[in-house]
Amino acid sequence: MKKNKGLLLSTMGVLMLSTTLSGTVASASSLKDMENEQKVLQQKQQELNKGIQSKSKQINEKQTKKQSLIAQISKLNGEITENNDKIRDVKEKIAETTDEITELHASIKALEKRIKERDEVLRERMRTMQVKGGDVSYLDVLLGANSFADFIDRFSAVSTLMDADRKIMTQQEDDINQLEKEKQLVEKKLAEQEQRKEKLTDLKNKLEGQKMEKNKLVDQLEAEEAKLSKEKAGLEEEAHETHEISADLEKQISAEQERLAEVARQAEIKRKKEAEARAAAAAAQRKADRAAARKSAASSSSSSSSNVSTPTETPAPAVSSGAWTSPARGPLTSSFGWRVHPIFHTQKQHRGQDIGIPVGTTVVSAADGVVSHAGPMGGFGNLIMVTHSIDGKIFTSVYAHLSNIGVSVGQHVGKGQFIGKSGNTGNSTGPHLHFEIHVGNFSATGPSAVNPLRYVSF
Repeated sequence: MKKNKGLLLSTMGVLMLSTTLSGTVASASSLKDMENEQKVLQQKQQELNKGIQSKSKQINEKQTKKQSLIAQISKLNGEITENNDKIRDVKEKIAETTDEITELHASIKALEKRIKERDEVLRERMRTMQVKGGDVSYLDVLLGANSFADFIDRFSAVSTLMDADRKIMTQQEDDINQLEKEKQLVEKKLAEQEQRKEKLTDLKNKLEGQKMEKNKLVDQLEAEEAKLSKEKAGLEEEAHETHEISADLEKQISAEQERLAEVARQAEIKRKKEAEARAAAAAAQRKADRAAARKSAASSSSSSSSNVSTPTETPAPAVSSGAWTSPARGPLTSSFGWRVHPIFHTQKQHRGQDIGIPVGTTVVSAADGVVSHAGPMGGFGNLIMVTHSIDGKIFTSVYAHLSNIGVSVGQHVGKGQFIGKSGNTGNSTGPHLHFEIHVGNFSATGPSAVNPLRYVSF
């Protein structure tokens, strides 16, 4: 009866274990599918981001060109304003010249009037002289004086007449010369001002034409910029939708990782119970062995010397005591913290510990747990993640740049158990193992990563 009961319990245990394993394998497959789908979405997101960046770059180039043209237009506006000021000055000077011309015309009219009046006086004198029969003899006038006083009077009159004639002739000649000069000056000033006005008007038309051309280019650039902005908005909307889908997948993956974390917790509880059972069995065995030894010693005291030989044991891999052990043996080449990335040459946070080992070196699980990822992951190259439950607290360990993966998602692994081999895959400058520890589930950008030296003695 006891034997049948034991057989029944064993059968139930096997069934429960197979059910658990099949459920774990199925969920592991689902998690892998979701992770693969997430990778596709992330790749699409990257492509969309590249497209958005390209559109942004083109928009910036158009805006730069537009700003350059606007600066040129602003400069042209300044030149046009300056030219308009010059045109206004010329027009004012033309107006002043016109006023001068008006005054000159008035002066010319006055001169012409004086010249005409003198002409009349001169003509009258000529007529008088012709009537009297020739030239007036000033000598006869003087000799016809009756007395010296009369001679003086006659001489004064003749001198006055002669001076008047000379003055009239001189003034007439000066006025005629002045008239010609003023006419020439007016014509020259007017011609110069008109010529300058014509040049400035031509310059104004030329600047206005250039401004129109620049405005057309600005309109064209603004149309292209609007088109690019519309295309960019479309890409951003698509990227937003992809991000939402990706975010939803991340939630699903996170939920599945939480479920695997619970599996790890249950596995830890099971291991502890099994360890307790093994310890109790070992204690009972030791007690029985001691009792048997005492009984054997009492029955055959003559054979005090024992021929029992201790069997030789194969040494186990060097595994540290405690919950954690080093995933590989080798020199530490790059520690946790900020550094200049060896490939991208920018300041980036190194979220783990690098161990410099050749390609193909054995890599072991740093603690008991459940494999939550096993495959390529971007710059990490070939990557393994193991979810651990240690004293009820969840951790995730990461093993990157592997050349070989020896486990699958959902598989239970023990501390120090082989999981893969080191390599140089992904964004790597040489063979090494990149090892991370996260408190809770893995996060690519969050604060979950901690310095592995907090837990592991390398």
